Amino acid sequence: MPDRVLPKFSRKDSQEFFQTLNKRVNKYFKDHKISKTGNWRLYTKTIVMFSLLFTPYFLILLLDINDWFKLLLAVLTGIGMAGVGMNVMHDGNHGSFSKYKWVNTIMGSSIYILAGNVFNWKVQHNVLHHTYTNVHGHDEDLEAGRILRFSKHAEWMPHHRFQHLYSVLLYGLLTINWAIFTDFQQLLRYQKRNLSYANSKSERLQWIGLILAKIVYWGTWIVLPIFVFNIVWWKVIIGFVAMHYTAGLILSLVFQLAHVMDDAEMPVPDKKTGVLKNSWAIHQLLTTVNFSTKNKIVNWFTGGLNHQIEHHIFPHISHVHYTKISEIVKKTAKEFNLPYNEYKTTRSAILSHFKYLKQMGVQPA
Repeated sequence: MPDRVLPKFSRKDSQEFFQTLNKRVNKYFKDHKISKTGNWRLYTKTIVMFSLLFTPYFLILLLDINDWFKLLLAVLTGIGMAGVGMNVMHDGNHGSFSKYKWVNTIMGSSIYILAGNVFNWKVQHNVLHHTYTNVHGHDEDLEAGRILRFSKHAEWMPHHRFQHLYSVLLYGLLTINWAIFTDFQQLLRYQKRNLSYANSKSERLQWIGLILAKIVYWGTWIVLPIFVFNIVWWKVIIGFVAMHYTAGLILSLVFQLAHVMDDAEMPVPDKKTGVLKNSWAIHQLLTTVNFSTKNKIVNWFTGGLNHQIEHHIFPHISHVHYTKISEIVKKTAKEFNLPYNEYKTTRSAILSHFKYLKQMGVQPA
């Protein structure tokens, strides 16, 4: 296990880049007299995503229809699940969905429908991933046990030679893993390391909340269909797996295209000082990649997660604004001779990702 002493960011970089960028972005919102949080477009999308999640589910429960059609509805539920995660839960737990804290809390809590846990997600995503992006041993998004090797700093195993072939099969297991194992493992690990965030509840309340949420979760997706609506148990299991596999595959690919790429650096802190080579803002530019930002469908469905550069530098700004402020970020980065990693299409980004996985699968010299 890598050293868990949290690294520090360099102070050698000039702060002028971030100060200039922050000033320009703030001016954009002030000049246009708009809030940095969500607007009617986000609220409309929220209705659509929740409808896409729950409508197929209720049709499965209430209608006597062909099993193959029910399987298709389960896949649509999975698409809705991913849509809620990327568009609603994500903004809510970053505090960018609304200017009202209670609204953010409610929308962020939609993660329980997806089998996740708010406390664990905020520690993993908001604290570790957004602070120590792509830093091996600190950004848990890079950790996949020994099954996959995402970084040159990770241990190589012989089976990694084939990871570009089998990885996509594992990506679909993301949310199923949340439901069964991940949340319990993370809560134990984070409490042991005393990791938390502002307004965290006590350790006892965290466990009570986690267990109660799992009971409601399993009751909604498994117990209710079998024991109340009398659907054959194995059909429920197949639909459950199809739903989660669809959601997991979408979520995994979207997140991997943002960071697990050849263009995204994987820096490590100095062994003696524990200091990373760049300041936080420049670190975010170097470790993050955008893709398909001109595609309106991708922008809409992924909740702006294809604008990862903007999201990582301004995580408290709602994704509905990323397309507009991206030009400011790109222009400012160019002025300071800093990179702005971007793929024009989703297809080119996916090809690059699996090419990178193949490179990481080669035995190091």
